[in-house]
Amino acid sequence: MEQNKEEIEIIEIEVFAKERKPVPKQKRYRIRIDKELKVVEQATITGKDILALVGKTPQQYNLYQHFHKAQTEIVPPEKVVDLTAPGVERFTTMKIENTEG
Repeated sequence: MEQNKEEIEIIEIEVFAKERKPVPKQKRYRIRIDKELKVVEQATITGKDILALVGKTPQQYNLYQHFHKAQTEIVPPEKVVDLTAPGVERFTTMKIENTEG
């Protein structure tokens, strides 16, 4: 039985991180942003572009990158994220609260 070639070429970033496997260079990557799974077609992507995948903007939301073993760091909009870097697991967003007066 032949498998769908499209499925074979999509790398599940979260699975590789949890299994502590190196992420192979590939054409497509599936990443989790909040509870949504999105497929991107490059190994690097900016924080702004990750937010855009789920219809959010850097003016309204902060983006956080989660690594294996619960490490988290904020991703500025202009930062380029390498999806093949060790331990990259998933992303979450948080609405920026207005703290005026």
